[in-house]
Amino acid sequence: MKKKNLNANLSQPSEVVHLRHRHNLAKLVRLSEKYAPYDGAFELPYDGLLAVRASQVQDEETFMVSKPGLCVVAQGAKAVASAKEVFEYDANKLVVYVAEVPIHVKIAKATPDEPYLCIVIPIEASMLAELISKVFPRGVPKRESTRAIYVGDCNYKIVDSTVRMLELIEQQDDMDLLIPLMVEEILIRLLRSPEGASIAQISIHDSNAYKISKVISWLKSNYIQSIKMEELAKIAGMSISSFHVHFKEVTTLTPLQFQKTLRLQEAKNLITSQMMDISSAALAVGYSSSTQFSREYARMFGVSPSKDS
Repeated sequence: MKKKNLNANLSQPSEVVHLRHRHNLAKLVRLSEKYAPYDGAFELPYDGLLAVRASQVQDEETFMVSKPGLCVVAQGAKAVASAKEVFEYDANKLVVYVAEVPIHVKIAKATPDEPYLCIVIPIEASMLAELISKVFPRGVPKRESTRAIYVGDCNYKIVDSTVRMLELIEQQDDMDLLIPLMVEEILIRLLRSPEGASIAQISIHDSNAYKISKVISWLKSNYIQSIKMEELAKIAGMSISSFHVHFKEVTTLTPLQFQKTLRLQEAKNLITSQMMDISSAALAVGYSSSTQFSREYARMFGVSPSKDS
């Protein structure tokens, strides 16, 4: 799959090499290692805030649905593929997920001595909506197009804020009061970045991004059901033709492709993690034909479901 350039200017490149930024990255490594002492994702004392660690490169991709959030990498690198788009990010990049979309991920750079380390900061649409009026007092500039994932140069101010937040957790001083404020600070800095107006669209009720996010949430909860385009367009409050255009613009998939991806990812989980037989897994995710299921499973994952069972 050919890499596509998704880079956005989320910071001032001339300041990335600033001495304070390099010191903060070193602090970020130390704190990330403390809160992720071994491989895995570890919850920090704020809903959705995670410290992630991986000690080796992955040969196989992991399939998941992204959640709105900002990933601040301290060390190592991760490769992510969404439909036909492929990108890689490390400590020199920030990645922002603004919509729930199926993605394939794998650790691209990590060793036991220098593991992949990342802090995931959740982006709640309700909190973002409260901040928008402060950041954009004259209204958010309209953006006709919005995508699900933004990748840009590392923003040293966001790294600085993230380090101070982790130090606050380390000190355990009024965390319940101050951590929400520090998350707000990070989101404000994100909204004030050059791509902030585009990211803000997910919290503006009459924006195309917000309307599509409602359909994505519905599909995640109802992927087993047969879908009708007119019903999905009604949920979005759009015409069928407009809905098709904007859904693919955000997710890079058609609604049917999105549903199929959700079905197959859940089926893979049922087969590999819950040891469910192929026919039962196919039926559980909405397939009436085991033959069609096996064909589409092999096309997506590169192996037949029998190889995963």
